[in-house]
Amino acid sequence: MKDYIVSARKYRPMTFDAVVGQSALITTLKNAVKSGKLAHAYLFCGPRGVGKTTCARIFAKAINCMNPTPDGEACNECESCRSFNEQRSFNIFELDAASNNSVENIKSLMDQTRIPPQVGKYKVFIIDEVHMLSTSAFNAFLKTLEEPPAHVVFILATTEKHKILPTIISRCQIYDFERMTTMEIVNHLKNVAQQEGVAYEEAALHVIAEKADGGMRDALSVFDQAASFCQGNITYDKVLEDLNVLDIDNYFKVIDLSLQNQVSDIMLLLNDIIARGFDEGHLVNGLASHIRNVMMAKDSKTTPLLDASEKNRQKYQEQAQKCPIKFLYHALQLLNQCDVNYRQSSNKRLLVELTLIQIAQITQPDDASDGVRRSPKSLKSLFIHLATRPLSQPKQYVGRLETDKVSSENAPYRISRTDNSNDNIEKRSMSTVAKRPKLTMSDIGITFNDLRGNPKKKPQSQNDALEVTTQEKPFTDDELRLVWQNMCHHMPQDMVGLGTRMRNVSPFIKDFPQIEAVIENDILLKQIQDIKDNVITYLRENLRNNQIDFSLRLAEAQEVTKIYSKKELYELMKKSNPQLSKLCDTLKLDLI
Repeated sequence: MKDYIVSARKYRPMTFDAVVGQSALITTLKNAVKSGKLAHAYLFCGPRGVGKTTCARIFAKAINCMNPTPDGEACNECESCRSFNEQRSFNIFELDAASNNSVENIKSLMDQTRIPPQVGKYKVFIIDEVHMLSTSAFNAFLKTLEEPPAHVVFILATTEKHKILPTIISRCQIYDFERMTTMEIVNHLKNVAQQEGVAYEEAALHVIAEKADGGMRDALSVFDQAASFCQGNITYDKVLEDLNVLDIDNYFKVIDLSLQNQVSDIMLLLNDIIARGFDEGHLVNGLASHIRNVMMAKDSKTTPLLDASEKNRQKYQEQAQKCPIKFLYHALQLLNQCDVNYRQSSNKRLLVELTLIQIAQITQPDDASDGVRRSPKSLKSLFIHLATRPLSQPKQYVGRLETDKVSSENAPYRISRTDNSNDNIEKRSMSTVAKRPKLTMSDIGITFNDLRGNPKKKPQSQNDALEVTTQEKPFTDDELRLVWQNMCHHMPQDMVGLGTRMRNVSPFIKDFPQIEAVIENDILLKQIQDIKDNVITYLRENLRNNQIDFSLRLAEAQEVTKIYSKKELYELMKKSNPQLSKLCDTLKLDLI
């Protein structure tokens, strides 16, 4: 029986033209070979399985070739090329830095650089996983890397460029390898399948390519696994079963049911997915990627950004026609928030269920039916109405506000007695009701100053008190902060985050009716500055003073309040409480 070789090794590229997905980089290397303008050190970096080591070997063979082709390829006929192909070349050395990362290993390598090549032009040293070298080894390598002998070329390969010392990076030509697209991987897998005599469905190859996440080596390994499981006939259903991948049709169903507000059916579908062994977090990430693809299919300009088969591309475009763009934006926000909270959640399934319920209610009308009124969205609006509804009048004295039919916006209101059996409020237009001032203690002749012992001149009669205009009403810092917090609490849905940050701001009366707020950072200052006009309008209406002006300024260094971390608070508590410190030391307690 002939020895089996895995596809990742059997179909490893031997020439520049056989490399998949790195066209710009390959062109640069071939031009360097043709012109003979070679650097003394190269750094190949990028994710796993994209061809870094393979390109290093091809490049090393090409620069040592005695008769390179006009386009920069090795001839594969000279002695240097034959020795390389037969793995007996003494001019090309490979070092695995993961297992040879000491100073002694590097010194041994440096000793070999002094010997010129016997055949060929250059001695090429390929150091794989170079980021695994110790700091001492890097320092020992530094001087030789900067000024190597003329016959030496270093090719360093790594998947973690950020771990390499900047002094090493600055001495190399850097080549960043990119992840391969799904279509590039699929086309290469088609060629491999044809040479191996394996039947396939294109949709199945797309699943394999997506599973590989841009790495050709991973794709070929998964291809071998799928070919073994399917016994030479790779089908879509068998690949899903073998790789335990969730069928994309489930995501299409979730979106269709969400557009129809079918919460119950979505819950049943989620339960079926979990029962098949899929993780809830996998569903959240997959659904977010699906909605992203639907959004890309919404516009013909972004359709090329879809990494999908032609069949799935059409399905994305069909669903995109049914999905409002606001639905897609809101759904992505909910899924992103769910993904952020997923790891910290103690009940992950409940978190995912709540997220799917919220997605299913995005297109739901606010007051379509009795069932809708019991939804979280309608409950929220109901609470807002309750919070803004005026308190019921005392039974001993029930009043109503009356206005003359020809009264202007600033006309005073008056109270007239009416029957105390019910609240008979005259019907008015929405504009009149919206401008109606609230009945406060000052309207009946009593103010907070009176309660504090600082009574002002009282009106001669009740009617005089009610005739006082409310457009220049005085207010205190306490009333100002109360109105400010109420404004932050009732921010629009897309500004909830800003409202939360504004709650930490404490405006004050600088020079009545001038109001000032001190902001601790530039970002929040700019955000509040953008809505300054709306803030002024809100303060004027709720404090009932049209003379109010509002200004912002950035806090000085001494005005910024330091925010302590949990660890710092813990240390301050121990410092201020010796008994707590003694208890922690005795029990060997610490805050992690």
